[in-house]
Amino acid sequence: MLIACWSSKGGSGTTVVAASLALLLARRDPGGVLLADLAGDGPAVLGLAEPKSPGIAGWLTTGADVPVDALSRLEIPATTGLRLLPRGTGPLLADRAEVLSGLLGSDTRPVVVDCGSNPTGAALTIAAGATRSVLVTRPCFLALRRVVAAHLRPTEVVVLTEAGRALTRADIEDCVGAPVIAEVAVDPAVARAVDAGLLASRLPRGLAKDLADAA
Repeated sequence: MLIACWSSKGGSGTTVVAASLALLLARRDPGGVLLADLAGDGPAVLGLAEPKSPGIAGWLTTGADVPVDALSRLEIPATTGLRLLPRGTGPLLADRAEVLSGLLGSDTRPVVVDCGSNPTGAALTIAAGATRSVLVTRPCFLALRRVVAAHLRPTEVVVLTEAGRALTRADIEDCVGAPVIAEVAVDPAVARAVDAGLLASRLPRGLAKDLADAA
């Protein structure tokens, strides 16, 4: 199963949602879970040191002669049951994006991909072809306007709820043409866990509860 998380606007919480989904899946899947980081903030949000691995960006530039197991060699352990495939540095070239998408999609483990905001190149290919293409958004007119204008369509939506917003769950579903599968309350406890590097070891209960049905 390939789950791609993406947003149309920066600051929507895509990385935290992607990491949290991966952590929740890792709790219940004995075979483990892979989190592929195309946005670049995966190590930081999981409280890991910045890896020296060439990552996905490096793999994409190596060409067709790269060994079959080269991608898996780039994985690093994140926490119990969860491995991280870091982004690396440099552009995410689209030339071998279909190959990357195929490898991630054929993995025997559940794979969660953080495609970041306004995905392009390889991130766009993966977000468009994933088993589940999850839009992470705030109930914001400008963000939803960008989704409608883009060619990428989600299969489901995770909404970060904010007090005082006029748009409802039904408005969002009508606008993007996909069901809202989770509503996540904006909670300072989540920001504190991320800032302290504790998301992987102490996933906030409220966040875990809100995302339970999405995992």
